[in-house]
Amino acid sequence: MEIKGMTRRGVLAAASAVPVAARAVAAIKLTTLPDRAAFAPTVAGYLDSGTMHPIPLGARAAVQRYLDQRTSMEGHYPTDEVETRVKANFARLINAAPEELAFVQSTTAGEQLVIEALDFPRGGGRIVTDTLHFFGSFYLYEELAKQGVDVAWLRPEGGRISVEAYERAITPGTRLVALSLVSTYNGFEHDLKRICEIAHARGALVYADIIHAAGTIPIDVRASGVDFASTASYKWLMGDFGLGFLYARADLRERLKRTHFGYYQLSGFAPHVYPFDPPGDTIADTTPRGDMEGLFAGGTRSHAVLAQLDWSLDYILGLGVERMVAHRLPLLARLREGLAAKGYAIVTPEGSRTPLVTCALEGAYAKLSDPLNAAQARITLSRNRFRVCPSVFTDEHDIDRLLAALPRA
Repeated sequence: MEIKGMTRRGVLAAASAVPVAARAVAAIKLTTLPDRAAFAPTVAGYLDSGTMHPIPLGARAAVQRYLDQRTSMEGHYPTDEVETRVKANFARLINAAPEELAFVQSTTAGEQLVIEALDFPRGGGRIVTDTLHFFGSFYLYEELAKQGVDVAWLRPEGGRISVEAYERAITPGTRLVALSLVSTYNGFEHDLKRICEIAHARGALVYADIIHAAGTIPIDVRASGVDFASTASYKWLMGDFGLGFLYARADLRERLKRTHFGYYQLSGFAPHVYPFDPPGDTIADTTPRGDMEGLFAGGTRSHAVLAQLDWSLDYILGLGVERMVAHRLPLLARLREGLAAKGYAIVTPEGSRTPLVTCALEGAYAKLSDPLNAAQARITLSRNRFRVCPSVFTDEHDIDRLLAALPRA
């Protein structure tokens, strides 16, 4: 589809002004991968989207429209409508019902809410997790162990945690299995459906951190049977810090302990303390919402990130996650071949379709910072490892430039 007299960038900019459903259709027709036009030119050489994804230009424009209204205070920004669309689009992305979602501050906040709703540590029982789970959760489970929870840690072999290891570890008395569907360390992807089958057969529930899965690989919470999942939006959802999603299976609601009580959890509120209020026997009559917001909602949330996600989730759905994977696979093959040729120890399992390739290298940060900065190639550099994360704007030239910049191991 061509529009005479308009550049492709102009078409995309115009598309950001049309209704959401129409934009999704337009994205499918207009966008080929790699899609550099949807991002600022500086994304060339950026291979660190697993740390923080660049904001698409359309999402930036959506935030600017929100800020313009907040600056002028003219008219009304349709926050409720935006929230509804954002939740519906994320629900489509993971095959959930919008009522099974609650907005949360971060992935970690979602995981903490699950732990509290299951009454750990007071309720006791066993938790099974693994060391390919998010390293930020190590502290959580180590502290629960100190408080008497039986926490079992599984360690990888060949960069993987086997289903068989989980089958052995999920013993009677296990109440929760906690894992990252895609590991932030090396991109390993669990067989979530099989682990859920094992856990459920033994009376345990399953929580999945999906921050490196949502927007990168197909997710179907229904088909997998996962009980809980959470993510932030600043990585592959192309949002920003401070807003994410918690999924909880609808039929679990009555089994979960309510640990927070806040205004955003209510569908009805009638006070009896202010002038002209109707009289009542209570300070206020309250009616909790029947969805997961009614159980997990906190206080106010970032309206600016909601505006951003209103654009970016629509963009992701329009592209299609399967198309993203198909675009990524030859880039991953090219990357792995080049890294191996230079002698690097790749710790991401062979055949991985996820957008994270990690190498173990002692002194990685000290050894690689200067050559990568000189080449303007941006990756995740840690003390003893590095990670490469291509996205929808990445092409083979970006991979080749990185490989050319890397010295031999």
